[in-house]
Amino acid sequence: MAAARLELELQKRDRVRVAELIEEVGIAAAFQANDRGHQLLVEPVEFGIVVDADPQILGAALGNLLQNAFKFTRPHSKVSLSTHATAERVVIEVADECGGLVGGDGEALFRAHEQRGADRTGLGLGLSISRRGVEATGGELRARDFPGRGCIFTVDLPRLPALAV
Repeated sequence: MAAARLELELQKRDRVRVAELIEEVGIAAAFQANDRGHQLLVEPVEFGIVVDADPQILGAALGNLLQNAFKFTRPHSKVSLSTHATAERVVIEVADECGGLVGGDGEALFRAHEQRGADRTGLGLGLSISRRGVEATGGELRARDFPGRGCIFTVDLPRLPALAV
């Protein structure tokens, strides 16, 4: 659905409380983590952090990142979802224990139909859709490789002033 909304330019941007979005994404991801035998660590998010985004598209992007982390991380290991903010930026990170990237090329992962590893389920579109969704909000999606350990996928978004409580 996120891909279709992006393609048809049907975004419904709004002020999104990041704490609420992370809570929703974390609940859905907990079931996937459990099914694959992984531990999911979701760090608490300060309530006043707000971004301008389509919550369904941004939620789908984060969900895709977590799904990939569960798919490629080592059995019985952990995946974490954390959020950090400055006055101008909001950074959401998904860290896994996949062992690192084959060849170390993080940019190649974002090409449509790119698939690596033994598990070839899916179409290889999740990361390219995630990047398009994050970029549609004015943000960036990057991957960092930690050879022998894992990867961290970073969503970097502009921060809006906090909403009145």
